[in-house]
Amino acid sequence: MSAPPTGRLIRTERGYDLLLTRALKDPLAEVWASVTEPERTARWFGPWEGEGGAGTTVRVHLTAEDGEPPAEVRIDACDAPHHLAVTMSDESGGWRLELHLTEHEGTTALQFTHHLDSLDGLGEIGPGWEFYLDRLVAAVDDTPLPGFDEYYPAQKAYYEAEPGL
Repeated sequence: MSAPPTGRLIRTERGYDLLLTRALKDPLAEVWASVTEPERTARWFGPWEGEGGAGTTVRVHLTAEDGEPPAEVRIDACDAPHHLAVTMSDESGGWRLELHLTEHEGTTALQFTHHLDSLDGLGEIGPGWEFYLDRLVAAVDDTPLPGFDEYYPAQKAYYEAEPGL
């Protein structure tokens, strides 16, 4: 069974923003910990090492990217527990990413943005972020993590059609 795609694209002055949202049943502080503490990020994204904080760079070992070297992640902005902006880079280049969290009555809304210069590779990028964000939801909910085959190639055509533009 494949997961339904949820992302949408918005044109910007610099290119495009890929927006994905999720609702998490946990309060803001718990979700913030799940996206910033290395032992918690290890459950859904990958553990990281280094000194966290705005202006620093950490190394992330992506758990679902078997055999790939760690990614360098520069923390561009960190306004705990609401906003995190990073630039993630590896041998394929750099990705500008942002996360905004808000809480309402014990539920946390997550808005994830991947700032894109072009739409090259969107058919792979979109399903990849859907996969990782659903892994976050599963880790917070303490349910089994989804497999990548639920996202790719099933969502590729949706993203190649440039949703939301």
